[in-house]
Amino acid sequence: MSTLKITLKKSCAGRLEKHKKTAEALGLRKIRQSVTLTETPQITGMVRKISYLVDVEKI
Repeated sequence: MSTLKITLKKSCAGRLEKHKKTAEALGLRKIRQSVTLTETPQITGMVRKISYLVDVEKI
């Protein structure tokens, strides 16, 4: 499995509650904060859900 570097690029303020909780579940709390996670179907689905808020790089 590959690794993903996920960076929050926009604020979660004013977004749907589900999207805020998804970003928090990924470990993203501040703008420009990055997390490195293993690519699984669950993580991929979460990233797809909030794709307009995050940047994703494969490592």
